[in-house]
Amino acid sequence: MQNAPYPGGYMCNFCSKLGNEFVYHCSCELDFHIKCALFTFNIAENNLKELEHVALQDEELEDDSKCFGCWEPLAKYTHFSPDCGFNLHDKCAELPFKLNLECHREHPLVLQFNSQRLSCKICRKSNQQALGFFYGCSPCEFVVHIECASQSPLQVIKSTSHEHPFTLFNGHQHPLFLMLNQEQLMDNQRGVTDCSRCGEKASAPCFCCAEHCGFYLHKVCAEAPLELNHPFHLNHPLLMQNAPYSSGMYICNFCNKSGHKSVYRCSSCELDFHIKCALFTFNIAENNLKELEHVALQHPLIPTENGGEKLKDVSKCFGCREPLANYTHFSPCRGFNLHEKCTEIPFKLKHVCHRKHPLVLQFNSERLSCKICCQVTRRRGFVYGCSPCKFVVHIECASQSPLQVIKSTNHEHPFTLSLRQVPFTCDGCGTEGNHVAYTCGTCNITIHKNCISLPRIIKSKWHDHRLVHTYFHHIEDFRVLNCLICHDEVNTEHGSYYCSKCNGIFHVKCVMKDKDSYEIVENEDEIEMPIESSIIVIESNDAGEATKINHFKHMHNLMLGPFVGGYENSCDGCMLPISDPFYYCSECAFFLHKACAELPKMKNVWYHDCKEPLALISDKAFYCRRCWGISNAFGYECCGCEEKICLRCVIALTPGARTCLKHEHPIFYYTKHNGKCNACGRTTQSAFCCKDCNFVLHLRCFSLPIIARHKCDEHLLSLTDHDDNCYSENHYCDICEESRDPNHWFYNCSTCDTSAHVNCVLGPYPFLKLGSIHEGNDHPHPLTIVKKKYYYPDCDKCGRACVDVALECSKSECKYIVHWDCVVPYSLRSFWGLFE
Repeated sequence: MQNAPYPGGYMCNFCSKLGNEFVYHCSCELDFHIKCALFTFNIAENNLKELEHVALQDEELEDDSKCFGCWEPLAKYTHFSPDCGFNLHDKCAELPFKLNLECHREHPLVLQFNSQRLSCKICRKSNQQALGFFYGCSPCEFVVHIECASQSPLQVIKSTSHEHPFTLFNGHQHPLFLMLNQEQLMDNQRGVTDCSRCGEKASAPCFCCAEHCGFYLHKVCAEAPLELNHPFHLNHPLLMQNAPYSSGMYICNFCNKSGHKSVYRCSSCELDFHIKCALFTFNIAENNLKELEHVALQHPLIPTENGGEKLKDVSKCFGCREPLANYTHFSPCRGFNLHEKCTEIPFKLKHVCHRKHPLVLQFNSERLSCKICCQVTRRRGFVYGCSPCKFVVHIECASQSPLQVIKSTNHEHPFTLSLRQVPFTCDGCGTEGNHVAYTCGTCNITIHKNCISLPRIIKSKWHDHRLVHTYFHHIEDFRVLNCLICHDEVNTEHGSYYCSKCNGIFHVKCVMKDKDSYEIVENEDEIEMPIESSIIVIESNDAGEATKINHFKHMHNLMLGPFVGGYENSCDGCMLPISDPFYYCSECAFFLHKACAELPKMKNVWYHDCKEPLALISDKAFYCRRCWGISNAFGYECCGCEEKICLRCVIALTPGARTCLKHEHPIFYYTKHNGKCNACGRTTQSAFCCKDCNFVLHLRCFSLPIIARHKCDEHLLSLTDHDDNCYSENHYCDICEESRDPNHWFYNCSTCDTSAHVNCVLGPYPFLKLGSIHEGNDHPHPLTIVKKKYYYPDCDKCGRACVDVALECSKSECKYIVHWDCVVPYSLRSFWGLFE
């Protein structure tokens, strides 16, 4: 507000009358009387109480007096006529402040002054005086007259030069004419064409461009509203817009198929629907079956266009979930299959499981689980729900009788639906339930509906033996049993899966989370196949411990012996330093940890997706898919996809507690854990964790050798988890001479005070057996894996010195030697060597 900015007064840009006192002024060269500015402000805020001082008038005015909102003659309706000359129908005082318009779908249009004097994008007329309101989008410099914005997107115009009327569509610059039948459309088409709004094949009734520019528009799509208040999604309106993603594509949340044209979208709930899907379901909700007349009814006994091919068993009615072929049904192009009788399913219903509010048919946009069967539904399709209570039930569950009795294959008595809505703990799976429960009065068992069908016996990848489901488990020694998957305590007063052979126990939800990780044992009387051992016991001691064995991967017998030779030798199975108890060969330098020797010939593991088992392999180099290391010791290879896993990872990832020489508590492997590894300091996504403190280890760091040898020191180097040297401000690696983080693990010789990075000591190939033969090369003689310490001959491939792991000809008279990386395929080159 300021004084009149011009010497001779000013002209109000709203009422076009002069003024010489105070003015509301904008640097856009807009000037408004105070009354005009405040009056229009109240209109915009829909504050009609402020208009009470303006009398409503019924008298007739001249024909050129028009309403500022709809542009119809002012005298047609009761109207306001304030002193400022702003004439407005009473009904037009409620003009929306924002609206979505077909011809500008990028942004909503806002009621505003046309200060830039832009021309209307619909009628193409300009307003040089910038009088009155427009609907506009300032960033796009897009404006339309109020009267143009209020018109139907389809305007019918009669022509003096054509026998039929033309139609103008707001989103297209040329007039259109309507094709009522398919023959008309085919005569005007030039090949296969798509609807410019929905992107589907054009079909009659359809609008066609009179200028033959290739623009086609289904009549249904042309008449579709820009804003759809869908009964199945009451929280927010669905707004029509272009595909909202950078790819130009979207997935319809109803039919689960892609689209690339216009979409009905709720940005708050991230819901996207094809135009036809949104309108089809809208008509179902409104019970507007006349709109379904274009969808042919199919009778189960009458052959269809597919040559009488019967529908598959998986084709079910969207409403009742019974087989579709049982009754006459609709099958639109979008795959929404619905019995004719189910088109009359009630929009609202009262259910005994939720007596507080009625349940309304809606889209399950939040993917809530059904409170009756406890199954989580996909976003596709309908549920009966109560949005304030976040309560949903499947349509088929809602239609079931409240006095339902279900027989169980896992329990000797039937279960009956309990109508009491009280929280409970399910005796089948041990988790909480808040609504619908089924009970066995004889055994006093209360369970979820879907837990009635829990299999009694399963074979899981998480365990070597069969697991049996129990509703409660007796423990005589009062010990705590932890789930071998999540490592949390299992409440044995409720359901769990248990192995009687080794006392392994699992939460029901954990062991059955992945359907591909277990198989149901149908025949309980079938004898479980024993695990095929890798060893044959030759001699045993009084305690029953095998003292002499034959391992199928070694030619000589192995003896269980006392710990001799310090840490000088490594296990030929896992390549980690040998430790007690272990087996050794008296005829050659071959050692096996007792745990490595007792691993079976065939094994299933929980972290491998194939259904085929893994077979024990040895003596060939391979890449481990778990730790990314290269090894030629023992490993397991999938019989299906041939993926390989080293023995260190197989042992480490066996479910249960693990011990670490650098930590006092047991540690457990968690498939999802975001933190930092105590050994290397890198972030983790899965790791070994301690439940008593914040100790975390990567899988690779867990399997680090506790001792190692390097030419930088004559003694063995020990893996150390902290640096006690507090006198030195800087810590360095004695091999690479770079700085070293004292909080990260390193190798150290306490005698010589040598300290070095883990990777500098181990190198890129710490788990290749030196002295073993490597096959699969183009050299005529066998090649031996070596690592030179002091003398470095030049590589016969690249000419550089063979400092690290190399392949040397086993024939002494042949001086052939090459780097490992120069001859092996890329799949056998160390990822960690490149990374470091």
